[in-house]
Formats: sequence, C-alpha cells, structure tokens
Amino acid sequence: MTTLTGRVVLPDGLLSPGTVRVEGDRIAAIGAGSGEPACWVVPGLVDVHVHGGGGGSFPSGDEHEARRAAAYHLDHGTTSLVASLVTAAPEAMLRATGTLAGLCEEGILAGIHLEGPFLAAGRCGAHDPSLLRPPDPDLLGRLLDAGRGHVRQVTVAPELPGALELVALLRDRGVVAAVGHTDASHAQATAAFAAGAGLVTHLFNAMRPLHHRDPGPVAAAFAAGVTCEVIADGVHVDDAVVAMLFSTIGADRVALVTDAMAAAGLGDGTYVLGPRVVEVTGGVARLDTGALAGGTATLSGVLRRAVEAGVSVVDAIRAATLTPARALGLDTEVGALAVGARADLCVLDSDLVPVAVMRRGRWVSGGVPPAPR
Repeated sequence: MTTLTGRVVLPDGLLSPGTVRVEGDRIAAIGAGSGEPACWVVPGLVDVHVHGGGGGSFPSGDEHEARRAAAYHLDHGTTSLVASLVTAAPEAMLRATGTLAGLCEEGILAGIHLEGPFLAAGRCGAHDPSLLRPPDPDLLGRLLDAGRGHVRQVTVAPELPGALELVALLRDRGVVAAVGHTDASHAQATAAFAAGAGLVTHLFNAMRPLHHRDPGPVAAAFAAGVTCEVIADGVHVDDAVVAMLFSTIGADRVALVTDAMAAAGLGDGTYVLGPRVVEVTGGVARLDTGALAGGTATLSGVLRRAVEAGVSVVDAIRAATLTPARALGLDTEVGALAVGARADLCVLDSDLVPVAVMRRGRWVSGGVPPAPR
C-alpha cells in the first residue's frame, strides 16, 4: 500500500491538500490531507500522438526502437502512449502496425495512430507526398486487421474523394477518425464531423488556416464540439494561440500532444521520421524543405509550456490526461484519479517537473514523493 499527499488534481477540480491511497494496481481511496503540499499528484499523462523519443522510432517498425521510445516517455510521466505511424509504403505500414499491436497486447502501448497515408498532398507537412494514397477502404481494412483491434485513431483529409466512406468505416470499426493534414473547406470538414469524425490532428498545423471569409476546418471543429489536439511546445503553435484555444473551447476539448519523434530527449543532429530525413537544430525538427517534422518535447514539457502561456495548471493537466483519454475511449481505466481506476500517477514538483512516476501501482521512475511540510 502507498499513500501520496499533495495537491491532488481530480476530474472535478483540485483537492489541496489531498491524499491518494494505492493498493495493488488500483487507486483504493482519495481524501483530504493535512499540512502544506510539497508537490502535485496528478494522473499519469496520456499522449495520443507521438512518433518516438529517446532515439527510438515507432514508424521504423523495429520492436526494440519502439520499446526505447515508450520507456523514454514513461520516464517523463507519460503512462499511456498511443504510437503514431507516418505515411509509408503499404507493406511498411502493415509491418509496423503488426509490431506495435504486439506491444499493445503486452501493455507497453495504449494504442496505435495511423497518421496517413490518406492525407492531402498540399498539406502533407513532413509526410512523403509520393507515398500518399487516395482513400482506400481495402488498405484501411488491412491496416486495421494488422492492428488486431489496437488502432485507436486514423487521420484522414476529408476533402479527398471517398474520405467520408473511410470515416464511416472507422466509426463502424470503433476507431476514431481524425481530421488532419487537410485543405478542406468549412463545409467539407463539417461533413466529416457529421459523418462521425471525433478528433482533429494537431489543430492549426498542416491544415487550411482560419480566415474570416474562409473559416476552414478550424472553425468547423470549434462548431462541431470535437476534441482538438494541439502541440503546445512553443514551436508548432504560438503561446498566445494556445491560451486563446483554451479560453475558446475549454480544457475538456483540448488534448495536449507532443507529436514527438526519435530526437526527443537527444541533441541536435540528423534523424529519420519514417522514410524521411530530419535535421534537428536548436531542438526544432525540420525537413530540408523547412517543413516542421514532429516535436522534440515530452508531454510534461508541453504541459509546462501551456502553463507558461497562461493556461491554469488544473486545465493544462486535464488537457494532458482526461481529455485525450476520453477522446480515444481510454478513460475507463486511465486519465483521472478516481477510486477503482488504474494506479497510473505522476508526481510533479512545484515547477511541474516529474519527480516520480507510477504505472499500474508500481514506481517506474523516482519513488515516494516528498512528505508535506
């Protein structure tokens, strides 16, 4: 049995001071504490869009690299991680999906995200435009089958011919369709949300921008009530826009993500993201075209940056835990501190830096947090 005391972030607010008692792999009790809290006790972080980290890559299809990436992010507080692929040749994507499905079955990963290949060439970002494909129900079905029930989300550009049929197929298979890498008009994006798309892949990035005479997918997402990913790392989206996003649609609809690639946690240098070469300079990953090519931050780092942008600590934590968990149907087990929930916890110091991480009731990084003063 372990009892933690601190500023406890709950689904309905903050309990400070509070206590969380863990027995086995479950949260057994939550109650009031005493003294001045020395730390934050929060749910384990949930990253639903991440390509790698610590030198390991999920799109590589290499099991050892995938384990390395998952371990790196776990050490920094991300206890539930959805591994993202990028556009590649169909056989490469099928092989990588099968490898990641095995790690999901082992409990290392929380799911798989197929970011591609059904994306718009004009908004492809770091994806190889020569490997993009029109919506193909047969290929999508093969990818879902390779995932053995672990594919959680698929990014689709809704303006492509046949895209709405893919959204319907995903809905019927219990997979979240995400609108992204798109040049869709407001009407086209609205149609995708009406057809069942429930998420936006890294809002603002790799999509038609919001304009007062051409509202595009951003305004459509706001009106549809769907969850919007945002890479709040200070590189992909300006801090002022991050603050505006939270104040406009609220933390219940913002999912903080990293979009991290293999370079996360390492220094500048040359890396790969799927089939493409990426150069990291000053911590910013780009292709030789200048296009951004994923992130290099951890989710705990993105959380801190959101707070620096003016988002409240409680809202930022919600956007890094419960909101993304709900978006992909993971919230029955993770994303919130609640009696009976899986004991995935992150202990943050006063600067919101992880000092201890617990997953399934076991310390995987750090240890027992400081006692109240």
